[in-house]
Formats: sequence, structure tokens, C-alpha cells
Amino acid sequence: MQEDFCPPNGSLAVQDGRNIASTINHLLAKPGFVTRIFTKDYHPTNHISFATNHPGPENIPFESFIAMKNPASGKGSETKAQRLWPVHCVAETAGAEIIPEINISSGDLVVHKGMRPDVEMYSVFADSFGNCDPGTNSHSVSVDVAAVLAQQGTTDVFVVGLAGDYCVKDTAIDAAKAGFRAYVVEEGTKCVVPASWDDIKQELVAAGVHVVSINDPIIQGV
Repeated sequence: MQEDFCPPNGSLAVQDGRNIASTINHLLAKPGFVTRIFTKDYHPTNHISFATNHPGPENIPFESFIAMKNPASGKGSETKAQRLWPVHCVAETAGAEIIPEINISSGDLVVHKGMRPDVEMYSVFADSFGNCDPGTNSHSVSVDVAAVLAQQGTTDVFVVGLAGDYCVKDTAIDAAKAGFRAYVVEEGTKCVVPASWDDIKQELVAAGVHVVSINDPIIQGV
């Protein structure tokens, strides 16, 4: 829930993205959520996903793709197609800040991610190639979230925010891969491409993630 992902002025604003703040605050207020983690894209100016860092004419934000190499040692021949985005959530800029509508307190954990310039990191658990070892991700994420959750005895992870078709989806799937029961609360997320949500839900369910409503008994009982 960062300024650059929210209308009206975000450089990568998600339609109606700011409107889910009250839903997220409702969830944050539930006493059963003893660990509250906020994630921030925190990119360097030379991040690989920024369209302006690639030569034209194939550098159109939202439309163009480049071949991204796996940064893990010995895996440089493995590539993935990476969509190019407008410059967004650059470290230490106003666009990277959590929007003021969100109720965040000093005791909450804030994790910076996507800090390595040569690889995308939608999930807070791993980069786009699934690398999550400290050696590879030492410059990609500020905190090992899986380790924090495990140390606190967490069993269930609920994911909300922006955007449903990228960071929310990948974080929830990786939470399930890490052995947690993973949930996405529908009313607490919006997609870059709103029409994609039905397909995203199928992908989530296929990966073992539960897609639930805020009125679901499991939420009501938290």
C-alpha cells in the first residue's frame, strides 16, 4: 500500500487501490493477527523492471518485456520474461512510502524488497526465480520473512494489498510453498489488470492458497 501504487498521483497506480485502506485497517485491528508485516518495494534507480533503463523502441511500460537472468550463482543461463514498468517506489522517495490512510504502528515490521537491481521481486519471500537463500537475496530483501514467521510459531498467513495479480499473488503462493496456510482476502486487494482477477484466483487455488471473503468465518474468528 505505497504511494506509487495508489491513485491519484502514483506512477504505477492501481485502479481503486487507495479505496481498500479501510478494509485493510479493519483486518489490522483484529487481535488475532499478532504479527503484522508491511512490505515496501524499495528499488534502486537502475532497477531492471524500469522501462527507462532499457533502450527503445521496445521499452514501453506495461507492454514491453525483456529477458531477465537468474542472479543465482551458476544459473545465469536461466532467463524469464520480465514486464517493464514505469519508475516506481524508488528507495527513499515519497512514492515508496506507505499511504497515510493505513494504520501502521511502531511495533509493526516493515520489510523492504526488490532492492537488487538485476532481478524482480514481487514476493516478499523470494525473487522471481524462487531464490530465497540469504546469499542470493542479501541485496534483495531486508528481512527473512519466512524465518521471522517460523520463529514466532506462525501457522497461517493472510495477504492483502497491491497488487493482486503481482505482489499479493506471488507472496501468497510463496507463503504456501514455505509451509504456511496461506490466504488472500478478496476485498483487501486490487489488480493492475482488474479483469484478470478470476484467472488469478484459479492460479492461487491451484497453488494451495485459500481465497476468502472478509465475511468468511475464518476471518470473523480471528
